Amino acid sequence: MGESFRFAAIGIAQAFGSERNIRIHTAAAVSVVFLSYVLGLGALETAAVILAAVIVIVAEMVNTALEHFVDMVTQEYHPLAAKVKNIAAGAVLTAAVGAAVVGIMIFGPRLVSIISGGEVRP
Repeated sequence: MGESFRFAAIGIAQAFGSERNIRIHTAAAVSVVFLSYVLGLGALETAAVILAAVIVIVAEMVNTALEHFVDMVTQEYHPLAAKVKNIAAGAVLTAAVGAAVVGIMIFGPRLVSIISGGEVRP
């Protein structure tokens, strides 16, 4: 079991070390978690924000793994290879849009209240 965790840690390190989009998504995730703290979100709202961010990062990691796998299997263009890459990229986009909707629903009212001079309501 320890070796499985070691391989998983290596995979995470490889993904973060080589993939710019994963680093961007991680920076965004850290930012929204910090914003959750600053705005005093409750436990459930904070959990929703964290879960949405993690889903985006996981989708990006799966997308990356599939892209590398397709590149390993074929060096030439193949319509099915393109389909796999496009669907994986679509999964990332879907996760990111979902996370943005969660963010708008949770942060939107609070930020509007702050900008308009009102109080921050939990």
